[in-house]
Amino acid sequence: MTVTIALFTRDLRVRDNPVLTAAHRAGAAVVPLFVLDDAILSGRFAAPNRARFLAAALAELDDELRAVGGALVLRRGDVAAEVDRLVAQVRAESVHVAADVSGYSRRRERALRELLSRRGCLLHTHPATVTVADPATLLPATGRDHFAVFGPYFRRWSDAPRREPLGRPRRLTVPPVAGLPLPDAAELCAGPTSPRLAVGGETTGRKIVRDWLSGPVEHYARDNDDLAADATSRLSPYLHFGCVSPVELAHRVDMATEGGHAFARQLAWRDFHHQLLAARPSAAWSDYRPRSIRWRDDQQAVDAWREGHTGHPVVDAGMRQLRAEGWMHNRARLITASFLTKSLRIDWRVGAQHFLRWLVDGDLANNQLNWQWVAGTGTDTRPNRVLNPLRQAQRYDPDGAYVRRWIPELAHLPGARVHRPWREQVDPADYPAPIIDVAGM
Repeated sequence: MTVTIALFTRDLRVRDNPVLTAAHRAGAAVVPLFVLDDAILSGRFAAPNRARFLAAALAELDDELRAVGGALVLRRGDVAAEVDRLVAQVRAESVHVAADVSGYSRRRERALRELLSRRGCLLHTHPATVTVADPATLLPATGRDHFAVFGPYFRRWSDAPRREPLGRPRRLTVPPVAGLPLPDAAELCAGPTSPRLAVGGETTGRKIVRDWLSGPVEHYARDNDDLAADATSRLSPYLHFGCVSPVELAHRVDMATEGGHAFARQLAWRDFHHQLLAARPSAAWSDYRPRSIRWRDDQQAVDAWREGHTGHPVVDAGMRQLRAEGWMHNRARLITASFLTKSLRIDWRVGAQHFLRWLVDGDLANNQLNWQWVAGTGTDTRPNRVLNPLRQAQRYDPDGAYVRRWIPELAHLPGARVHRPWREQVDPADYPAPIIDVAGM
């Protein structure tokens, strides 16, 4: 009996999963495998919020696999070594895995290919699984290996053909293989988690997609920057873990509508950053466009920013939302990042690391390259752009509802007055004075 292995990584779903579909078609039996990677769980990218989400996503993936006769096989350790061990055990002829772009995923692929080649086992990588477009195929006419500006990329992305979404396998045959029990989040990564963290996997994610596309997406272009409206999809954690398919989303959204076009544009930004990181893996921690910026070393200011105690309400509201939900509104991400890098002149890497600690959607490509865009070291065509927090608050939280939601000590201040508590005789013991001045105070 021909046996294949479907190695799940950031594609924790059974629907529209090229990895699972190809493994199923290639073998009479398939082993659906996930390896709890000690290099990630104990490394610099360890995050209790993502561990909690991962545990729930694996449980839902196992449920989805059991619905078609399968079950998730769980192992823990070095991914390449665990896959190699399983290949020998079940005499697998091929292993299927999603193509990815980070330096770590590429090293993992090389290690897998080397070990499996010794056993005569083929490794197949599948593009357009983690992203809508294959980063290697959507290239500029100049001959460069990536687009450096989003506008031309989006035009190509919008017009490019893409694969059709795949259904889930009707029935799986899984050989008898021992695996670990489904993990508890605390087993994966110790530490405090956000009390309002989103949970779930494919089942939950698909319900969110249905609800989002049934109506709210129509207002996305108008309301997506409104901090208090909560008018975004909140699908980013489900996209990060692959619980929902970006290809299926791109197919289902109606780009002919204003809201659908704006939402598809965000999917394209995600692909754009993946292509950039694929071409420049060093951009994860090094300046994409070095500008010789003299960053300040001010731990007191960094601590105030992290804790949401800068004295600038819209900044503090965003940082408190991050701690409470493991997520932050995109406009708030821009405001808080600009405040750290442009107003406080703190190195973007400090902020990016803090975001990765708390964000359940903490994606290396999107997090790091968005930080670089704001800091002026990335792809922004206006690298000196500064987002004044007071003007941003007046524009995107005009009634102060977002600030009052996350800063209860200012909830008594009505309307836009909440954005200038220093004018309202607020006791600094209740809410701090601003750590720096900005225009318009």
